[in-house]
Amino acid sequence: MKLVKWEEITKLHPSRLVLVETIKASSNNRVRSLEDMAVIQDYDDPQEAWSGYKHFHKLYPMRELYVFHTSRTDVEVVEEFFSGVRQRT
Repeated sequence: MKLVKWEEITKLHPSRLVLVETIKASSNNRVRSLEDMAVIQDYDDPQEAWSGYKHFHKLYPMRELYVFHTSRTDVEVVEEFFSGVRQRT
């Protein structure tokens, strides 16, 4: 697994959706800054990207996975905390 920064991902996968696993990240004021990532898969179709995310999340629920379009200039994520009961489907 090759660890890469977002800038390199955007160059390697232009105009694509990418499923990434976050390897190194930091949080500050409920904003998660993703530093090192590994690309799991890239996609053209948003529905395929979402299906890929659900598939890998089901296999590896403890991994930090995201889908982004490489047109984004950064990959900061606003953290939202969920308190309640989740129903698994």
